[in-house]
Amino acid sequence: MYKKTFDTLKKYSSSPKGFTLVELLIVTIIVGILAAIAIPMYRHNIKSAIAAEGYALVGSIRTSQRLYFAEHSVYTATWSDISGNMDISGNKYFTTTPALTAGGSGSGATFTATVTGSAAASGISISINQQGNITTSGI
Repeated sequence: MYKKTFDTLKKYSSSPKGFTLVELLIVTIIVGILAAIAIPMYRHNIKSAIAAEGYALVGSIRTSQRLYFAEHSVYTATWSDISGNMDISGNKYFTTTPALTAGGSGSGATFTATVTGSAAASGISISINQQGNITTSGI
């Protein structure tokens, strides 16, 4: 019985140790393929997370525009008319004054508010209209 166990141990101890060059190349190729897929997906997810700040900002602008419309029967194209307590300086990625356009009066009144990203959000643009339709670019 001891001889059989000793022969088994001897068989494993005499086998070569380590990895062959082919095995290392295969693992390197697999890791490279996974990185080529994962990095662009990661970057897209980061941009989507950054854009969430812009979505919140245009939602607040739409609410302010609707309040202004309820009082004046027209939307405004002037940021100071609706900014009130909206402090955009606290935002990290969307810190510039939004671009506002407004037209018409009464039931045909329209507006569009657009915020553009800065720093890490450079190139991201988010717009909202009076109906709440949001359009994005750069994501």
